[in-house]
Amino acid sequence: MKKIIKNIFKFFLLLIVAGIIFISWANYSIKKDSDHFVSYNIADVPQTKTALLLGTSKNLNSGLPNAYFYNRIQAAIDLYKSGKIQYIIVSGDNSTKDYNEPEDMLLTLMKYGIPQDKIFLDHAGFRTLDSVVRAKEIFGQTRLVIISQKFHNERAVFLAKQNGIEAFGYNAKDVNKYAGFKTNMREYLAKAKAYYDLLLGVEPKFGGEKILIP
Repeated sequence: MKKIIKNIFKFFLLLIVAGIIFISWANYSIKKDSDHFVSYNIADVPQTKTALLLGTSKNLNSGLPNAYFYNRIQAAIDLYKSGKIQYIIVSGDNSTKDYNEPEDMLLTLMKYGIPQDKIFLDHAGFRTLDSVVRAKEIFGQTRLVIISQKFHNERAVFLAKQNGIEAFGYNAKDVNKYAGFKTNMREYLAKAKAYYDLLLGVEPKFGGEKILIP
């Protein structure tokens, strides 16, 4: 009995070690592959018709403004006003009646002078994979500038390229290390899951009718 327990313990220990190695490799690989395709410098961003603005909540659970949200909004405004992009797909979670990331982004962008007819809403961007693939399958875009923080853009650009999209990530300003600690920890697992989803051929949760961007 003791031998069986010992072997089981060894098996689970090996699984844990293998998991840690896989997560570390996935993070290194995605960062390495996307390194030349993400930038904080607007001059590095290629002229592209459409940007994909990845959603997050407008406010924190405490009710305070979410810096991730507003920094992404500012990055989108800067790109649009620089003439680098013409249209913006705002893609995020709208899983409940009272939670609507795309609409929050739309209203905030309009507040800062982006015309409504330049903004397209994707209410089914529940995950980064969904947002990226739907930008191609629903909105017909095979070339994108993706807007989010660097850690997120690395994964989004990787997923885009794996799905036949020519993508470049424009990095929004990050938040301070203390405020973003939990988010950055989750990202380590998210990068590993990105590989897992690719291996399993995971597709967006929802399809839908095609939406034409002029």
